[in-house]
This record gives sequence, C-alpha cells and structure tokens, in this order.
Amino acid sequence: MTQPLHLAVALDGAGWHPAAWRSTGAQPGHLFTAPYWTELVLEAQRGTLDFVTIEDSLGIADNGVGARLDAVLIAARVAPVTSHIGLVPTATVTHTEPFHVSKALATLDYVSHGRAGWRVQLSARPAEAAHFGRRTVPEIREHFAEAADFVEVVRRLWDSWEDDAEIRDAATGRFIDRAKLHYIDFDGKYFSVKGPSITPRPPQGQPLVTALAHADIPYAFATGSADLVYVTPADVDDARQIVAQVSSLPHVFGDLVVFLEDSEQAARDAKARLDELAGTPYTSDASIFTGTPAQLADLLLSWQAAGLTGFRLRPGRLPADLEAITRALVPELRLRGAFRKEYESATLRGLLGLGRPANRYRQEAPVA
Repeated sequence: MTQPLHLAVALDGAGWHPAAWRSTGAQPGHLFTAPYWTELVLEAQRGTLDFVTIEDSLGIADNGVGARLDAVLIAARVAPVTSHIGLVPTATVTHTEPFHVSKALATLDYVSHGRAGWRVQLSARPAEAAHFGRRTVPEIREHFAEAADFVEVVRRLWDSWEDDAEIRDAATGRFIDRAKLHYIDFDGKYFSVKGPSITPRPPQGQPLVTALAHADIPYAFATGSADLVYVTPADVDDARQIVAQVSSLPHVFGDLVVFLEDSEQAARDAKARLDELAGTPYTSDASIFTGTPAQLADLLLSWQAAGLTGFRLRPGRLPADLEAITRALVPELRLRGAFRKEYESATLRGLLGLGRPANRYRQEAPVA
C-alpha cells in the first residue's frame, strides 16, 4: 500500500513565475490586501494541505511584482480565520535579532493555536546588507554558522519559560512563577543573549523549524538546526542521493514549481505565454513541472519512493495552480490512497507526526 505523503504549498505574490501577475485570473490589485492572502490559505486548507509557506526577503522581490508584505504579519492576520492548516512564514536570520524573531513566531503559535512554523532564510545579497549599513555579507561557512547560532538562540528562548510558569492567581496577585523562567545565557561568536523571553512558551513547545537547502553546507545546517528540509532534486536518483545526506531529519520535502492544466500541452502553453510576457524563459532552483494533475501525482509518488516524506509545491500562477492542486491533484492522490481525507491533528507538529518537545530547562522534581 502507498504510504500517505505530506503536501505543502509555497505562496509568493501572484505566483512563482515573474509574469504571473499578468496572467488570466491573477489579482494584482489585491496582492497587498488581507482578503487576498486569507482566501489563498483557506483554499489550501480546503485541500487539507499540511501547511503553507509564505515567501519573504530583505530586498526588492524578484517575483515580478517587485514588492511584498511581511510574511510573519500575513500569517498572524490569516491565523484567526483558519483552523487546521499550518502557517510557516519566512523570517530572515541575517541582519536581524533572534530575540525579536522568537517572540514573533511564539506569538504566531499562540494566535494560531499551535499551527506555527518558520522557514529560515539567510540574506546573502550586498544590496540587502546596505539596507542596514552595519556589516557586509559573510563568507558562506561563517554565514551558515551564524544562522545555526541564531536558530539555537530562538529555540532556547522558546524554552525559557516552563509550560506551567503562568500562575494567573488573581487572589494572590501572582501571574508568573519566576522560578520557572530561565536565563538562556547564550554567549557565542555572533550573539550574546541572556533571556528569558518575554513571551510564554509556545503551544507547540517548539514551532516547526524548516529550511531550504541545495548543497552540502546548507544540508549540514538543516540537519543540525531544522525539523524539516526542502530540497530540489532533478530526478528520482538525485532525490535518493539527497535524502541520504539529510536522513537524520524526520521530514524531507521535495520542491517543485508547478503549472497544471487539463492537458500537458495546455500546461506547456500556459508557461510559454508567461515566458513571452516576461521576455525570457522562466528558470528556477527547483524542477519545473508542466502537465496534468494525474501526471504530477505519478511524479510525486515515484519521487516519494526515493525517501521523500512530502512535497512543497510552488504554484506558477495564483490562484490557478493552487486551485488545481487542491481541486484536482489532492482528489487524485486520495483515489490512490496517498493523501488524507481530513485533518488528523489540531497542531502543525501533530500533522507531521512530531511530538511536543520537552523543555530543556525544566527541572524534574526529585523522586521521594
């Protein structure tokens, strides 16, 4: 029997093709409105997808529109009107501070009742460094070493409150048991953070940490810092080799850009029209799929056999390719016994079969 797979969708502006905002059905006039993002995530939820990621960066967007809203704030706005789907915004670890990121993502986990995640992003462009004016872009190994420390500080801050640190006793006037708040005392090459956080431990304990990786150094970062890695194999053999490098992680998702139509030729034509509007053929760090939902299902299941536990699909056009995923691909996978029919957990970690981590600072009471 086919093992059920996990599905996520990566949301970026009007779609991943830079000319997507000019396609039929696009909504360029609504890209910077809350209803636009709310409807996209609700559509993904109707398809019982595990989670959505929301793209972000510190520079001018290269999604054809040239602008974007803050991903964490989009997720926080969408959270109260959704109920089961995970929300995984991008937050950059270069030029920013782990204390602020930890607090923002913990808040997202509260407002979503345990559905928050984080796509860790590095900033390697000199133009983005110039926005801050404090430093230049570091060498790649140092860049990823700094990112690893950043994630470690965030994780420690999430644990700096024990789960029962809040007393909320109006009669005595005690809201917090300060003995259950902990200094993290992180003192490293890149950060010196005493803690504790000012936000109680998130509902999931540790929101899901995810990262995109293409090569050895990012693979090592992901295996040391993340719960889930997105990878970009070219074919099933490549997928098998990549999985072997990150096999210590509980989840390895393959990334694919998708253009979906009722026929393979129609999908190719749709991409070709956008390429013509853009003035150049669209290329991507991930493989580009043009075809039918049934053909995509064939591909996903063949790559799953290489050890991938799920896929993050990047719709070339929004909302068209997202709707093709939720309304055609998902039913096709269900017919093959490869995807859920309903949500089976209220938290993102639960959807992915991950337990709630113990607090590293909690001191167990001595056994009498």
